[in-house]
Amino acid sequence: MIIWLTGYAILMLKIAVILTGVLVLAAYLVLLERKLLGRFQARIGPNRAGVFGLLQPIADGIKLLAKEDVIPGGADRLIFLFATVIVAATAMLTFAVIPLGPELTMAGKKIPMVVTDMNVGLLYAFAMASLSVYGVVLGGWASNSKYALLGSIRGAAQMISYELALGLSIVPVVMLTGSFSLVDIVDAQAKRPFIVVQPLAFIIFFIAAMAESKRIPFDLPEAEAELGSGYHTEYSGMRFGMFFLGEYVQMQVLGALIAVFFLGGWRGPFFPPVIWLLAKVFLIAVAMIWIRATLPRFRYDQLMALGWKFLIPAALINIVITGFIMVS
Repeated sequence: MIIWLTGYAILMLKIAVILTGVLVLAAYLVLLERKLLGRFQARIGPNRAGVFGLLQPIADGIKLLAKEDVIPGGADRLIFLFATVIVAATAMLTFAVIPLGPELTMAGKKIPMVVTDMNVGLLYAFAMASLSVYGVVLGGWASNSKYALLGSIRGAAQMISYELALGLSIVPVVMLTGSFSLVDIVDAQAKRPFIVVQPLAFIIFFIAAMAESKRIPFDLPEAEAELGSGYHTEYSGMRFGMFFLGEYVQMQVLGALIAVFFLGGWRGPFFPPVIWLLAKVFLIAVAMIWIRATLPRFRYDQLMALGWKFLIPAALINIVITGFIMVS
């Protein structure tokens, strides 16, 4: 009984630490993006709330909580309210299978630095990514708005299209590892990270991941000039904040997955493993922000052509080449 309670307490502690860390990092990713975009665009960015603007995320949270929560008269109330939860929850649940470091030994007992080491952890991560499309579709449909509906249809088509490239790009990593466990994938990179042996898979995964997160230049579901704000046009207050939160948690998720699949996960010299993982996630997030500041939005036909005509064929060719090299 005591052993069971101890294991349960450790599990709850892991979940609490990860959820707290993810939410705090999401808040400060918003500040980081606003600061970097300010520098890229030759302006200052937020600097009034606290020293160097460090209290800006708290001010933004208070503002969102204080705003009126408006529900359109013709909306499907239950689905309208539930859609925001799907987007944020599916992004956060993905962290259950991401390893934060090697096993710790405490009182003669080994404690894995992951909430749960599933032997199908990779499939679980992709399942959560697939479920997030329901939040976009239901949010746009339940709003009873033409702009929101068009945004949700675009979002569904985009996310389904790029999920194919995202999944196919990881097949060579699974072939080299021989496992769907994210812990095993990190362990397989003990000698060298997979980005060295699979650079094409890394490029495809990175591009598809940006499209999955619906960030510029892939933000067609929102497209302010065409759709107002797309699938979340009718949302206000903290419900809009939940969509916003989901986007920045998804940035962390995709950064962590890229680190695990291609950059050796938590591996690195001198510093603690968690620091290495956070540094890699930070670098991926900065790269996404930099791309947002650099590239214009694609046209919709260009968006679909990139996914179906280039990324998917390139991923299939990479699988064939990897298989040929492994058996030769």
